Amino acid sequence: MPQDMTCLPPPELPQDLQISVLGPAKIPSDLRCGRFIPDDARIYVYVDPSQVPGGGPNPTLEMAGPRERIYFDPTKTRCAIVTCGGLCPGINDVIRAIVLEAHHNYKVSSVLGIRYGLEGFIEDYGHTPLELTPQTVANIHEFGGTILGSSRGPQSVERIVDFLERRNISCLFVIGGDGTMRAASRIVEEVNARKVKIAVIGIPKTIDNDINFVSQTFGFDTAVGKATGAIRCAHVEALGAPFGIGLVKVMGRESGFIAAQSALALRDVDFVLVPEDPFEIHGERGFLAALTRRLRRRGHAVVVVAEGAGQKHLQATGEKDPSGNVRLGDIAGLLMAEIAAHMKNEGIDHTLKYIDPSYMVRSVPANSNDCIYCGFLGQNAVHAAMAGKTAMVVSKWNGYYVHMPLTLVTQGRKKIDVCSNYWRSVLESTGQHVYFGG
Repeated sequence: MPQDMTCLPPPELPQDLQISVLGPAKIPSDLRCGRFIPDDARIYVYVDPSQVPGGGPNPTLEMAGPRERIYFDPTKTRCAIVTCGGLCPGINDVIRAIVLEAHHNYKVSSVLGIRYGLEGFIEDYGHTPLELTPQTVANIHEFGGTILGSSRGPQSVERIVDFLERRNISCLFVIGGDGTMRAASRIVEEVNARKVKIAVIGIPKTIDNDINFVSQTFGFDTAVGKATGAIRCAHVEALGAPFGIGLVKVMGRESGFIAAQSALALRDVDFVLVPEDPFEIHGERGFLAALTRRLRRRGHAVVVVAEGAGQKHLQATGEKDPSGNVRLGDIAGLLMAEIAAHMKNEGIDHTLKYIDPSYMVRSVPANSNDCIYCGFLGQNAVHAAMAGKTAMVVSKWNGYYVHMPLTLVTQGRKKIDVCSNYWRSVLESTGQHVYFGG
């Protein structure tokens, strides 16, 4: 790997991490389980003063949980849930948790499911909303995907808020990635401009685990579990032939967390190629030379590559998907072709098996850990909305569930710091720094 790796700078935190509210919460809550969380209950984000902009006091985040007084009258409250972007394990679990919490504990009058993402707000598409009850969501956590469907791409914010007003929606729960959270921010701006009282709560979702300041997104744990299964198969295939190579491509457009975490989980991986750590293909310090050294020493190799790795070696497509993401080149296809040509020149009669588990990884039901996580996220999202919180996401930080401003999670993508102990552990697990000559 290159020796001039650049460490990521500390993330910039805004001075004000206060959560917006629609107004004073005056209605006594009927919740009887557990304890209420006061609004002044907060936890530190960082304790290192060097990471605080301007050298001010340590930033803190508001703790999530039920409040003693709520803003909305449950008997008059209508909620809506929308899921956007790509599929991810656990979406149905979040939907189910929101519906069960709203119906059983707050006894809200109605929860509406918006079909097929933001398109569901626009009547021209003809997606009829779905009334969600405890009966309709009873078993949805047993299945992958989303019961509501999803879509990509922007829609008219004005028409979205028109829909919310027309349907008398008080609380909107938006489940999606960073692009979806930016859309939620624009919805908040339009709601504020109209001076209507609608709480907008985000639940961050991305299989890549790349949402800013979110320690771990739901579904990531499940994705890593499925990816390790594919890597285990690649390892068996690599061992089954002289100079066997197993190549596995996993999701990760700009962040290689699935690739890195899967390698740490299994520790049978010899090379992890991620977007954050550029590599050369040719030359003495290139990937092909390193792979050759590995094969000659051990007789087999397992390579895990994130889909966004090595894009500098591919011709830019110039195309974008409906969400505005640049369409990536096929790094796995390039590596297979380069490996075949290089091994022929080296006189190594190799065998290469390629596995791409991407859609299997993202479309499966959530595992037990993610089920629990999704349940807490859904419950705390309802607590926040009923208390009149808005323009925020529910997340987890330092073991606590917290409220984060939408502006915090939309200011950039979370990436692996290649100078961190985490990446060092990956390098030690794979030993790739040895084969690269580092």
